[in-house]
Amino acid sequence: MDSAALQSAESHYFTNNPPPKDLKVNITLAREFITRHADQGRRVVLVTSGGTIVPLETQMVRYIDNFSAGTRGATSAEYFLQNGYAVIFLHRQFSLLPYSRHYSHNTRSFLDFMKEGDGRVVVDEQHQEEMMYVLRQYMEAKRNNTLLILSFVTITEYLWDLREVAKLMRPLGPKAIFYLAAAVSDFFVPQDRMVEHKIQSSEEFAQNAEDSGDTSGKLPAARTEGRSLIIDLEPVPKFLKSLVDGWAPEGMIVSFKLETDPSLLVKKATHSLKNYQHHLVIGNLLLTRKWEVVFVSSIDGEKWIRVPSNRRTKSFSGVESLVGAADPTGKKDAGEEPAIQTHSIPQGIPAVEIESLIVPEVAALHTKFIQEMQARKS
Repeated sequence: MDSAALQSAESHYFTNNPPPKDLKVNITLAREFITRHADQGRRVVLVTSGGTIVPLETQMVRYIDNFSAGTRGATSAEYFLQNGYAVIFLHRQFSLLPYSRHYSHNTRSFLDFMKEGDGRVVVDEQHQEEMMYVLRQYMEAKRNNTLLILSFVTITEYLWDLREVAKLMRPLGPKAIFYLAAAVSDFFVPQDRMVEHKIQSSEEFAQNAEDSGDTSGKLPAARTEGRSLIIDLEPVPKFLKSLVDGWAPEGMIVSFKLETDPSLLVKKATHSLKNYQHHLVIGNLLLTRKWEVVFVSSIDGEKWIRVPSNRRTKSFSGVESLVGAADPTGKKDAGEEPAIQTHSIPQGIPAVEIESLIVPEVAALHTKFIQEMQARKS
């Protein structure tokens, strides 16, 4: 799609799908946050996180969702803070948050970390050290005001927030990173094809249309026909290229590509890099995403990042035998040991979150990106 067509699709989408009610508040908070850190010369990263839902009714009862809990985004935000960035965390409401993620969406209740002592609620001794470390990290981010948390729910809210925050980040130039870890819906229901109330049958809709004088005959996108539920979705316009072309043309853009077929991962990541002209695409396979990713970049080419076999986190859905399966060379990193089962990780060796390896690599690429942009201007 050429530039004129992209602009037309963007204009049509934002004209016909109203902004979220909290957009003005989010813009005000983001503008103040960005200005402060720009004045201090700090790099700023926008981390998007969690899934987007697709409402089927204006007064939403039913919707389409995906499985994302926001683990990648929330975890990455912490490591960006550790690497000196100011972080705007744009997340799906009620998905994981930096720092509190350690104690939520867990198989254990948060209350299991507590006990009663001398009439007060205190942290159990075995969790003291870990919780103290997390609390200190969180309090440092609060004290330095380096973390701004914004939320969205629907695909339309996400796109409005992304566009407006990206425009605010434009003055940062190459010091801005867009780390697009949110699992964004590919399809949506346009506002003009959405029923206001709970989905009706086609007969009920026809009667209502006749009563209201609507003779267009345009059926709602989500409706019942007999005993079947019909959902007629439209593709979300591909706005990611707009980040490069118009919203924040000097910022570094990092996007993600999730696949289930190992043979397609690198090919699809490479295609995304070329198609959207981003600077880095991080490819990950569904069943190994906690242990390995592949960087496909316009700066450093292709590079695999893997957690050593004896330092991998546990995963209920992961399959360690697939580690390395998506590498087209058929080789693992030098020094990589044969995969071991996650339950056999040696006691006393702390597991490594792969985001702790991803983010420093992204930061290093960002430094190269800034240097390249400065060289072009000199």
